[in-house]
Amino acid sequence: MADKILKKIYVKVWRQNNPSDKGRFETYEVENISQGSSFLEMIDILNDQLIREGKDPIAFDHDCREGICGMCSMYINGHAHGPDSEITTCQLHMRKFEDGETITVEPWRAGAFPVIKDLIVDRVAFDKIQQAGGYVSVNTGGVPDGNTIPIAQVDAEEAMDAAACIGCGACVATCKNSSAMLFVAAKVSQFAKLPQGKVEAKRRAKAMVAKMDELGFGGCTNTGACELACPKNISISHIARLNREYLKAKFSD
Repeated sequence: MADKILKKIYVKVWRQNNPSDKGRFETYEVENISQGSSFLEMIDILNDQLIREGKDPIAFDHDCREGICGMCSMYINGHAHGPDSEITTCQLHMRKFEDGETITVEPWRAGAFPVIKDLIVDRVAFDKIQQAGGYVSVNTGGVPDGNTIPIAQVDAEEAMDAAACIGCGACVATCKNSSAMLFVAAKVSQFAKLPQGKVEAKRRAKAMVAKMDELGFGGCTNTGACELACPKNISISHIARLNREYLKAKFSD
């Protein structure tokens, strides 16, 4: 069965020339879009149209278009990555929209993620948090050595679930406080459940939380919005583990 064609849709998109520009919404009309197209393919078609009209195309981030890199950070109709669950924007398809609909597209709205241009935000803050402690620097041996360390299956699965975080920033964009707690919790939790991460556990938790606060992210009030918006379904139970790791580190000083 052939995909349905959306004869006409309206894309209300945030346009901002640079970080100091005030920015504004502009609405564009797009015709004959297949519902089998991805959302980013629709933006590509719109950009081709704008270029033919001699207008500046919409700037947006993308790379793999396979739900892995986390770069396609768009807030669509009031939802991070759009009106579907456990997907990134590049995995969103136009079958989620109706003919004649107005689709509102914005960048992430968070003080720690300043807009660079249009829908592109600067997420270097996540890199700085990761650099503060989201790694193992002690000598754990080669791959064969690591594979000989017995790890309970439940611990290994929890660590892998946490490591699935792609750092897209949907949790921050959705949180009313612009908190990065789910991101930091995932990065701490993926090491907290493994023996290789135990040596630096205390320093890691304190350093990453301190860097998160320094960069201006808000506090967590446990609304659970971050978990709902996460394309990789990272559980807020990891936030509880981060709190435990942090308190253990502080009280052991």
